[in-house]
Amino acid sequence: MVIADDAVEVRAQGWRTLAALHGRLEEALEKALQAGFDLSVVEYTVLDTLARQDGWHMRMQQVARAAALSHSATTRLVTRLENRGLLNRTLCADDRRGIYSSLTDHGKELLERARPVHAATLKKALDEASESPELTPLVEALLGTLPRP
Repeated sequence: MVIADDAVEVRAQGWRTLAALHGRLEEALEKALQAGFDLSVVEYTVLDTLARQDGWHMRMQQVARAAALSHSATTRLVTRLENRGLLNRTLCADDRRGIYSSLTDHGKELLERARPVHAATLKKALDEASESPELTPLVEALLGTLPRP
């Protein structure tokens, strides 16, 4: 006889709900960013993360964590963004193994144009998701964690 573990099912259902919301948001953002700026969601995330460094650069492992990518995937992504002139890579003067990434002026300009589209698309996707009864509590919880404007 198997004893049901309600906590396991609650966690599994929570995970499925989170995955469903994430999928909806990512799909909407991907379409908008690709159509308007030829950027993927993860490329936007990297540019946005670098821009928030207030003029500082980031090590590749920090970029990987911010983008939730493996080291090799991050290297390929950074190479693509560098080839497009959106960011620079420089060697760390203190540690020759370290590589820093920072935004170029072109990268900053593209990000500034993409930010309003990202924000509007995210808001619309969250509004639409909140109309789905199974996603409403998660959307409300997410919005409840954000600072008020």
